[in-house]
Amino acid sequence: MPKRKIIEIDEALCNGCGQCLPNCAEGALDLVNGKAKLVKDIYCDGLGACLGHCPTGALQIIERDAPDFDEHAAMPFVRQKEAQPPKPPLPLGSPRGCPGSALRQFTPAAQPGPAGASVSQLGHWPIKLKLVPPTAPFLKNADLLIAADCVPGAMPDFHAGLLAGHALVLACPKFGDVEEIYEKLKEIFQHSGVRSVTVADMEVPCCSALPAMARQAMSETGCTVPFEEIVIGLSGAVLRR
Repeated sequence: MPKRKIIEIDEALCNGCGQCLPNCAEGALDLVNGKAKLVKDIYCDGLGACLGHCPTGALQIIERDAPDFDEHAAMPFVRQKEAQPPKPPLPLGSPRGCPGSALRQFTPAAQPGPAGASVSQLGHWPIKLKLVPPTAPFLKNADLLIAADCVPGAMPDFHAGLLAGHALVLACPKFGDVEEIYEKLKEIFQHSGVRSVTVADMEVPCCSALPAMARQAMSETGCTVPFEEIVIGLSGAVLRR
């Protein structure tokens, strides 16, 4: 059996969001027990149209022994799937990833809340760096705010003081995979076309890796947009910017 290009799915990374399914015109992918699965090798053409729609990077094209793509078998299978009623969503608690990782954009509140209450300035979802695709529409020409995970919890006026007017991604250089964070930042700087970068980190030493990674990723990818680092103290005050 000859080697050819074909999709491979990392189950550990797959969160079951299903965004890859509608982008596979041959119907080669399906959700099984909350994970994306390759239905049959002969249904996958190996072109990778599904790759850019996975928010966690669970899909990749590899070369392995596999039967040839069979378009004559795939197209009837697609029509058969389209004729079936949609599957009901899995109940809460089912063994699957978070369904809330689907991309969403919305308009932040423009007016203050009742009696001066603060309002959210968030304009998109998701916000964890690991889940944000580099080609997400809310990153296009955006003022990007890269915030350490602890910043929103420490800074009382985070939404009004930092988030307003920005696209947000959250990352933790201490508990996250540093290499994964760095590679995702490079992909964002290469593909999103952001117009400025702000890194908000805490005064604790482990946080200093975040602005360093952002600067290095910008340098390596030739991203020359304005850059600013804002350091937040444990009491929530802005220490320097």
